[in-house]
Amino acid sequence: MPDPTDFEAITYHVERGRARIALNRPDKRNAITPGMQRELERALWEADDDTRVHCVVLSGNGPDFCSGYDMGGYDSRGPGDEHRRGRESFDDDAWRLEAMQRCRMALFDMHKPVIAQVHGRCLAGGTDIALLCDMVICSDDARFAFPPARAQGSLPSHMWLYHLGPQWAKRILLTGDALSGADAQALGLALKAVPDDKLAEEVDALADRLALVDTDLLACNKRIVNMGLELMGARTLQRMAAEMDARGHLAKSREQFRQHAQEHGLKEAVRRRDGPFGDDLIRR
Repeated sequence: MPDPTDFEAITYHVERGRARIALNRPDKRNAITPGMQRELERALWEADDDTRVHCVVLSGNGPDFCSGYDMGGYDSRGPGDEHRRGRESFDDDAWRLEAMQRCRMALFDMHKPVIAQVHGRCLAGGTDIALLCDMVICSDDARFAFPPARAQGSLPSHMWLYHLGPQWAKRILLTGDALSGADAQALGLALKAVPDDKLAEEVDALADRLALVDTDLLACNKRIVNMGLELMGARTLQRMAAEMDARGHLAKSREQFRQHAQEHGLKEAVRRRDGPFGDDLIRR
């Protein structure tokens, strides 16, 4: 059993048949670092091995579920890294994207179901995590989007197609525009959307029901659905998504974004990226 004090970027505890894992960088709106992804993977496999646990509830502390990847933590190299891959070549970049994707795929591969409890913003890397969970329950005013697709690259994980179908997946990814939690439910991206003050109650009610079912049967029924997704190419598409993101990193707009961030700061670069889109909430 992991010592909760072992984790820096997440919290972990077990109660009433569920493991509660929360992204825990609220001052950074739970922006994802490589360290956070490794901690999340370790916690997920621990929960899968714990016989008391029937499901995992994955949430985020603070005002948002997750604001995306921490763009300050991916290109830096520390002492002793001179003989490790950087991101200079296409293959280096794809290799690193695949390494982090393997951490996230624990959500898909573990035997026990995972419920994503999403509130506030679920952006970019936040969607990479949430959409690999087995069920997403969100607040009706949550926002789902991948705005870096406007300038910085593609998606290093890709389950949008399987939840939304090709036209809505393209509508969101080609513009970086956002879906509300209510519309995410209507379109199948989320299982259910509820008022924010009812979110924890709704998730716990589902977790209570899962706690009544033998974990062997939970595994059977999760895994047969996921095998069906694999037969529809889901696992291959995740691998291809990492390589497509590396390709997207070669776009001129990506280099322009990096230059703006270096010269004017990240907030200004994001403002320049998103400003022309105005209010980007999709209204169906």
